[in-house]
Amino acid sequence: MNAPMSPRVARSVCPHDCPSTCALDVELLDARTIGRVRGAKDDPYTAGVICEKVARYAERLHHPDRLLHPRRRIGNKGEGRWQAISWDEAFEEIVARLTAIEAEFGAESIWPFFYAGTMGHVHRDGIHRLRHAKGYSLQYNTICTGSAWPGYIAGTGLLTGPNPEQMAESDCVVIWGTNPVHTQVNVMTHATRARKRRGARIVVIDIYRTATMEQADLGLVIRPGSDGALAVAVMHVLLRENLADLDYLEKYTDFSQQFVDHLAARTPQWAAKITGLSVAEIEAFARLVGTTPKTYFRLGYGFTRQRNGATNMHAALCVPAITGAWRHRGGGAFHSNSGTWGLDKSLITGARLARPGVRMLDMSEIGRILTGDAKALKGGPPVKALFIQNTNPVNVSPDQALVRRGFEREDLFTVVHEQFMTETARMADIVLPATMFLEHSDYYTRGGHNRVLYGPKLVAAPGEARSNFSVINELLGRLGVEDESLELSDREMVAETFRRSGYGELDEIEKQGFVDRALPEEKSRFADGFAWPDGKFRFAPDWAGVAAGKDYLWVCDPAGLPRFADYWDINEPTDAAHPFRLATSPSRSFLNSTFTETPGSRKRVGEPSCFIHPRDASVAGIAEGDPVTLGNRRGEVELTASIFDGIQPGVLIAEGIHPNKAHRNGNGINTLIGSDPIPPFGGAAFHDCAVWLRKS
Repeated sequence: MNAPMSPRVARSVCPHDCPSTCALDVELLDARTIGRVRGAKDDPYTAGVICEKVARYAERLHHPDRLLHPRRRIGNKGEGRWQAISWDEAFEEIVARLTAIEAEFGAESIWPFFYAGTMGHVHRDGIHRLRHAKGYSLQYNTICTGSAWPGYIAGTGLLTGPNPEQMAESDCVVIWGTNPVHTQVNVMTHATRARKRRGARIVVIDIYRTATMEQADLGLVIRPGSDGALAVAVMHVLLRENLADLDYLEKYTDFSQQFVDHLAARTPQWAAKITGLSVAEIEAFARLVGTTPKTYFRLGYGFTRQRNGATNMHAALCVPAITGAWRHRGGGAFHSNSGTWGLDKSLITGARLARPGVRMLDMSEIGRILTGDAKALKGGPPVKALFIQNTNPVNVSPDQALVRRGFEREDLFTVVHEQFMTETARMADIVLPATMFLEHSDYYTRGGHNRVLYGPKLVAAPGEARSNFSVINELLGRLGVEDESLELSDREMVAETFRRSGYGELDEIEKQGFVDRALPEEKSRFADGFAWPDGKFRFAPDWAGVAAGKDYLWVCDPAGLPRFADYWDINEPTDAAHPFRLATSPSRSFLNSTFTETPGSRKRVGEPSCFIHPRDASVAGIAEGDPVTLGNRRGEVELTASIFDGIQPGVLIAEGIHPNKAHRNGNGINTLIGSDPIPPFGGAAFHDCAVWLRKS
């Protein structure tokens, strides 16, 4: 008998919304079928390790519920009754409806809506060509980075930091406000290397005892939103005990006597009351980082998803500046390298087609926008049409009751281009089948490292699925738009973007699979000064400078912001009626609403549940496995109780965004989350919510 042929292995890139952006080795069984997916061992950051959900990607790519053909709604919205139609019929109806809506209500009444279902720039950001060419409403992208990035830039002046591989050269790694075991496992690869090779200590700061904290030498469980209080108290101790690097502070920061006076009142005793930590825990952490020059602070997104999130990020970032950790290889702080790519994406986005004066709508306020809130609509016309790619707002957006009410409008024409029949797709008038990342070509920027990676098309798409890029091209052509981008394939668009960006030729780049965008080490550690004009780190943040550098929009009065790094007490207050603080943290096997359809992930995650402290459970008469209801003025959500002593009393944790229908009353967890913009520049406070709790 002939021996079975070994599958061919090809290089690709994980497309999902994770800073690791792992390099993948994919088994190709035939022109349409993949086998195992593994982390690339020759990639220095991936280092052969990927998350279990992507390792099982074959069950997603070949899922029997993939959308394969265009459909038109024939029943009520959300009813799930559809008629199969051709692509020509779909495009004809979309063009006719958009043209009629524009004629009656104006171009701004049409809102192309997208986000990070794929992180490939060609297939994610090409939707901007549609809005720019037609003058449709712009989108203000706040839901993920809106508070984190400004908080970091406020200190350093640039969104970068030392190469994350240098965690392995550290003597102490501080993982603050992120749970990488669930969300970016490669952080743990390099942190644990430091422990094995150098005896480094790992510190984890979070609002519950996460899977990451289980691996820590020191775990600090704080109350949600209290990170700023911990940070300034740590700085108080560092100054009090002469552990601050005064020479570094004088040369490289705006350190002043006024800041010293400000910190004088931020004692460990003061912070203990806010954070729930003991004075001894705060002082032990301060002494550890103060006596360990090569301390690497890995700052996450989670702790910024509060109303005071931007100031939390800035305050935490200030700690390594006080100690002078930036001086040392293996020291300093890192959040993202997204300020370093130097990409010219003008052809992808259709920048030359953009029209002046078009309104910009905040994506986190989609519920308010679709229900006619005049302020959210910026005084313009109602949104009468949505064209949606790469996101599932009926499940993931805050203020879910408003979002669902908006999508139920019979006068709202909605087109959804998707891979599965998501809860957003179920509310559409037209549903179009979309490709997955192995079925098209794109490039990906790695926010958690320093490479731009290329992922070529490796397998044929199933059924009639088409890529985001090709659908936008076809739609633009049928709408009468002329642009050079319409003549390109997705691969050609990658090649032209790389050429315009000075990266070189794609044929050569493809041979190694990436472009290395690492800054010189001195620049990434700001060894010659920070990125502000005077070269100094800012303990007194220049928020106006942050806004100007990134075109952020103010959502608050700048005069109300703290002058220095601080704890800003503006989070949603608990009260007698809403005594609990809820955070909606990520689960290990879902990624937002992605992977909720795969059997492996659903089995591992189980039913929607809520961590409750034993003391709170006892008072409420709640036992393990009991049905419970959480609620506030925005709505009610039903979950299952999980009694857990790894949180502070008064705190509730609901992991993962389950489909709304997975909850007994059909309301998903984001029903409870507000959509009021986070100061100073907007964002969604997913981990900042006051609720009541009762046994169902």
